[in-house]
Amino acid sequence: MASTAPTKQWADGPCKLIVTPQYETKKTDLFTTGATHMALLHNSILRGFNTVYLQAPHVQDADKDAFIGYSQTWFRFVKSHHDDEEENLFPKVQDLLGGDEGLWKETLDEHESFIAGLTEFNTYLSALPSPSEFSSTELIRIMDSFKDNFENHFHREISHIAAFADHPKAPVPDTPEHAEAALTFKTWGKKTVSKAGVLDVVPFFLLNLDRTYEEGTWANWPPMPAPIKWGLTNIAGSWYGSWWKFSSCDSQGQPQELYALRSVKSEL
Repeated sequence: MASTAPTKQWADGPCKLIVTPQYETKKTDLFTTGATHMALLHNSILRGFNTVYLQAPHVQDADKDAFIGYSQTWFRFVKSHHDDEEENLFPKVQDLLGGDEGLWKETLDEHESFIAGLTEFNTYLSALPSPSEFSSTELIRIMDSFKDNFENHFHREISHIAAFADHPKAPVPDTPEHAEAALTFKTWGKKTVSKAGVLDVVPFFLLNLDRTYEEGTWANWPPMPAPIKWGLTNIAGSWYGSWWKFSSCDSQGQPQELYALRSVKSEL
């Protein structure tokens, strides 16, 4: 599908995108780097939230089924990310930092602050008798109920992880412990999206990554051979191909006019 550069509201609001710690501080330590990669993943999720929120009121009847599929993929992305953090990443990082039991308390509290609203989001879409019954007013009401807590958490978790660089038990560079910690972040980051769903969550993730973000610093992130990235976007993504027209970026990672807003008058 041909794409056009955004001229109206794009997917950088209402939830604000995260400035990556590495771009902001120019630090390259283990935890700044890990937090930066997490921020890039979070920004894909935040763009996803924004694309659903902004386009919901303008979806035409013929596109409601595809929009519901797109929206539920966003839910699966967030839920899988949330669960994988709690089950895998958090315990491993806690062990690396000497078993600090209070390490994630604030983060876990933040998770609880939006999980009920997130669940209601999916319950509403799953219970619709038919796509024609979809109400953007109801969906946005639900999203508004957890939007502030959701945005707050996705930002605060990044600064929280970056601050681990100053933890007294932080691994020292050029030690086995440091290498193990680096491998932990790398391995988790590589698996966390693909395990959520190659045919739906992976294309969603890739089509909400902006290669121009922060002056194109992350144009080649995540690191993978171009043919594989192309295949995940265009071949795996073709399974639910009608859903991805609602994404914030095209298959080249360029920001595009939000599909449901293309026919909306510019003053809206």
